[in-house]
Amino acid sequence: MSLETIIHRCQEVGLGGVALTDHNTIAGALRLKQIAPFPVIVGDEVRTLEGEIMGLFLSEEIPRYLSPEETITRIKSQGGLICIPHPFDRFRSHSALRQNALNRILPYIDIIEVFNSRTLLRQDNAKAYDFAQGNGFLASAGSDAHNPAGIGYAYVEMPGFDSIDEFRLALAQGKVFGSRCSPWTQLSSTAGKLLSKLKRTK
Repeated sequence: MSLETIIHRCQEVGLGGVALTDHNTIAGALRLKQIAPFPVIVGDEVRTLEGEIMGLFLSEEIPRYLSPEETITRIKSQGGLICIPHPFDRFRSHSALRQNALNRILPYIDIIEVFNSRTLLRQDNAKAYDFAQGNGFLASAGSDAHNPAGIGYAYVEMPGFDSIDEFRLALAQGKVFGSRCSPWTQLSSTAGKLLSKLKRTK
């Protein structure tokens, strides 16, 4: 997706701001923050040795394939927040953070993604919600959009903010909304990934 496409789609669906969390890079989010007419949180969905951890409010890229502990240390060292995406999605066992790792970093987590639009089973999102509530974590929602059609399937209605501290307070007052994206949206995303891999292998 081009940055212009992301901006257009966000405006089309009425999003007042966005957290852009590409996999293992913040380059696109930094560029989007410069040109978007709405607030942009710079994030990174980092692949660790034991699954994915999301950093928000980042200024420096986090290397992939570090331990979960080293990853969160690097996120926290730049003042970022720790968010765990789709923690109990049983169909994404290859990318969801392992349970053992989740237990080890529990004291350092700020946010749990309690609704992910690409999570197929309702009970997996529900488990994430119960986990966040039971442990006193802030709750977020993610469209997990890999194409324009996926943008806006999940969002949080919350007050505005101008700092990380204000963001925490605003998110605590937020209300999560979301619907699961259609199978066709997921299939087109998968096809795009396969095509990208084919291009790289030529």
